[in-house]
Amino acid sequence: MSVTPDLLTEHLLDAARRAGADAADAMAIAGQSLAIDVRAGQLEQAERAEGVDIGLRVLVGQRQASVSASDISASTITALAERAVAMAREAPEDPYIGLASDDLLAKDWDIAALDLCEDAPEPEPAALQEAARAAEAAAQAVDGVTQVQSASAVYDRRQIALATSAGFAGGYTLTDHGLSCVAIAGQGAGMERDHDGDGRVYHADLRSPEEIGRLAGERAVERLGARKPPTGAYPVLFDERVARSLIGHLLGAANGASVARGASWLRDRLGEQVLPEGMDIVEDPHRPRVMGSRPFDAEGLPTRRRSLVENGVLTGWILDLANARKLGLEPTANAKRGVGSPPSPGSWNIALTQGTKSRDDLLQDMGTGLLVTSMIGSTINPNTGDYSRGVSGFWVENGEVSHAINEGTIAGSLPEFLRRMTPANDARTHLSHVVPSLLVEGLTLAGA
Repeated sequence: MSVTPDLLTEHLLDAARRAGADAADAMAIAGQSLAIDVRAGQLEQAERAEGVDIGLRVLVGQRQASVSASDISASTITALAERAVAMAREAPEDPYIGLASDDLLAKDWDIAALDLCEDAPEPEPAALQEAARAAEAAAQAVDGVTQVQSASAVYDRRQIALATSAGFAGGYTLTDHGLSCVAIAGQGAGMERDHDGDGRVYHADLRSPEEIGRLAGERAVERLGARKPPTGAYPVLFDERVARSLIGHLLGAANGASVARGASWLRDRLGEQVLPEGMDIVEDPHRPRVMGSRPFDAEGLPTRRRSLVENGVLTGWILDLANARKLGLEPTANAKRGVGSPPSPGSWNIALTQGTKSRDDLLQDMGTGLLVTSMIGSTINPNTGDYSRGVSGFWVENGEVSHAINEGTIAGSLPEFLRRMTPANDARTHLSHVVPSLLVEGLTLAGA
């Protein structure tokens, strides 16, 4: 590519000024990706893509508009800026929009310390195909697996640049290696499906194809013979694979956009107990080799480590500039955006305090109840936190797994049961969201 993403953002800002914008920010992403799918030992699909996407947000007074394109010619950039300014002039006024002032902008950062990009050539398609084939073969070798639905290996590399007319300019490069496998066990109406996968910045950090395939197969076989759970109030252990969704709901309620709209069950609970004492949620955008790490946010503010929840107490919101202004607070450098949209708040890497017991210890503690390994659907009242989800997993009797469960529904008050969770110590620390298995007492379970 002859024109780099950082140069493209300069061209976009220049075009915005010529078109009459009072202020603007620009984003450019140059990416390449490769995906290989294998079925029955043979290559089923191979896709490779390269491209550049550009995005421009312009401000005319207190009005804004965002536009994007995948054509980077000078004529397109000029037309894009003119169209954006014309759109902004017709947009409603928003007193809270605006670029970050110079005193808020990131001035320096150590992108090398984040280690977000593997300095290595793009992998050969044959290598990805072999990895996918090995995962499929390992799953198929598990006794009880009848077929492997898919085995995929992917690679992605993106160069990202951001610049604002207020003087900020920065960028970074991300690499992503992934491998996944979906296995099916059983026959006919008794078929069950499960999966495993891994994604890392560095290829060397990926778990082996053999482990991923084997685990996908074993999980599928374990689900055979599933039946509906009983109805009643039981303890529920959310497996580490799904437990992060509970914390995700809390993060969603702490999102500044929801709080500013008044559509959050946390809106009046700042400084109150939302988790058990001794539990923290720490946001750390500077963890090396983690795909959720960033040196600055989508508005050019320097990211930093902080506690969202400390000793169980909610200490702050997740804010971009506009929502911070709405709430009369300082921004927290949590702005995210795509090339075609304005910034909005979102969390970076988070970690929930882990417990001292293993998942098996918590199974023993729960006695009789449900181990949830998969969830479908979601009904959560954003104002009250009333919670209901379809689940599958395993029934537990006397601390031991008895049989597989499906077609169940769990319900309860999210604000209440988050305050009585017990964490295990099994969280995978390389993930962007580090959340262990979580035991919750007394949820309502509906099944047979």
